[in-house]
Amino acid sequence: MLPNKGRILVTGGAGYIGSHTVLALLSSGYEVVILDNLVYGHQDLVEQVLQVKLIIGDINNRSLLDQLFQQFSFIAVIHFAAYGYVGESVQNPAKYYRNNVNGTLTLLEAMIAAGVNKIVFSSTCATYGIPQSVPIAEDHPQSPINPYGMSKLIVEKLLAEFDQAYHLKYVCFRYFNAAGAEPNGLLGEDHNPENHLIPLVLFTALGKQSSISIFGSDYPTIDGTCVRDYIHVCDLANAHRLGLDYLLAGKESQVFNLSNGSGFSVKQVIDTSQVITGKEIKINHCERRIGDPPILIGSSKKISEILDWQPHYSELEVIIDHAWQWHKKRHQLT
Repeated sequence: MLPNKGRILVTGGAGYIGSHTVLALLSSGYEVVILDNLVYGHQDLVEQVLQVKLIIGDINNRSLLDQLFQQFSFIAVIHFAAYGYVGESVQNPAKYYRNNVNGTLTLLEAMIAAGVNKIVFSSTCATYGIPQSVPIAEDHPQSPINPYGMSKLIVEKLLAEFDQAYHLKYVCFRYFNAAGAEPNGLLGEDHNPENHLIPLVLFTALGKQSSISIFGSDYPTIDGTCVRDYIHVCDLANAHRLGLDYLLAGKESQVFNLSNGSGFSVKQVIDTSQVITGKEIKINHCERRIGDPPILIGSSKKISEILDWQPHYSELEVIIDHAWQWHKKRHQLT
């Protein structure tokens, strides 16, 4: 029986990274209450796998937040509740600023009113924009090129100002490319619509789509296709647990990259997926997309030194295999 470390509010805990983090928290002795509007989250996974209390609601609902903070004795918040589609953010920026910025501001105000002063925030490497150098360290200039990245950067600024004004302590994680699934197939990635490369490649292997598109094959990379830093979702989840432990130990606010520190090309992802699945994956070659940098790789030196975090699943084959097992199970294929 694990000791009870206290109760955590996890916003967006029914989503991909949120659900894996909830599982990591439960495994280390924390109690969890999830707040999720289920726009992208999955109630079935909360009820069947996580089996924690799920409050269906929105972070913009201040009266609901006040009620939750009054009802439960939360010692901290982990905040995942955000919209995360870059293309959609360009087409509908109001949606992103209303939820990602206004919603977070409402949450922070409710926390301060309730005397809860610790938060772990889910940010993104999209705050950096087009990299000036790689690997990207935390002190790299932040110049987002889309409303999604800007909305996250604004929240980072809010957190710093709330620390200065209200002594709100935070750990902010800038993710690179989250991928993979829980190794036993309990949880995994299930977005609708899906825009991440690995699940789209696996959808092609499953026959759910006819081909996978490669946007540009003439980049100055190992094989001409874009290189990205893929980090296993369980490694992300473990980092959030470590970040929470760090804050609860009374430490100062910090910002960390979450990355493997190495990259794989689009073609390497496709080739490895063909080996893992045993399926031929048809490729559709397309023109470059505006704003796609050739290489995005993050430095994980800071988080390694301060939180003693190391990725356990850094091999591309393992990341893809875990994702493949999950998608086969989710779509009831053997």
